[in-house]
Amino acid sequence: MDIKCIALDLDQTTLDGAGRLSPGNRRALEYAISRGVHIVIASGRAFASLPQDVLSVPGIEYAITSNGAAVYHIPTGKRLHSYALKSRSVQEILRLTAGERVVYEAFVDGRAYADAAYVADPLGHGAAPQSIPYIQRTRRPESDIAAFIRAHIHHLDSLDLVVPDQETKTHVWGLLKESVPDIYITSSVRQLIEISHRDAGKHSGVRYVAELLDLSPAQIAAFGDGDNDADMLAFVGCGIAVANATPTCLAAADHVTVHHDQDGVAHGIYEILHI
Repeated sequence: MDIKCIALDLDQTTLDGAGRLSPGNRRALEYAISRGVHIVIASGRAFASLPQDVLSVPGIEYAITSNGAAVYHIPTGKRLHSYALKSRSVQEILRLTAGERVVYEAFVDGRAYADAAYVADPLGHGAAPQSIPYIQRTRRPESDIAAFIRAHIHHLDSLDLVVPDQETKTHVWGLLKESVPDIYITSSVRQLIEISHRDAGKHSGVRYVAELLDLSPAQIAAFGDGDNDADMLAFVGCGIAVANATPTCLAAADHVTVHHDQDGVAHGIYEILHI
């Protein structure tokens, strides 16, 4: 393999269980960069929510954020490319979900906003306990998040619906898929339905960066763990899932590395760079 670029999902892939970049994974990233390999972040997070642990690694140039809705040049913070949700799609999402047991997160200009009650008590709204510090650190609370969404309806990178259980998730997902044609729907964790423009997706962001760097998909590797990584792993020449990945992600991968808490990304990088 002639790998020139590596795209990395963050949570439960490159980051450990505490949401940190381990010394072993950091050394592997630095080694790849020293070999002239482009390291690209590919995350469902908003740009302002990206961890300093990763941003501080010298040489990481690009970040695909909000599941491909926006691509940034990290050193300058400049947004290079984006797909905003269509206003009619947002209106229909709000209409369809108004009576459902969901709370909203909105991503605008690289920042995440959420219902104030959810930020105050994530666990009570279905979030996993380990997610609480991240949610409360990165979400700006809004007392009327639906009104906030309507006020920013022309500038939404993406929306998340936080659901309390699988039954609600399946029901709401079906409603959206049937009635809102201009959206891309995915999920990184059990309590989220993540919605962006139909042309988004991490694979779309990787395609944009590949064109920017004049690379073919065959020259790109990608690591992931979630359903929202599956399209990306299928698009690149070498898709690698960590051992803790979802069945959908594992099915899309060409290779499986070890668990994310065992430096799976480092193991995978050294393998594809022939060490």
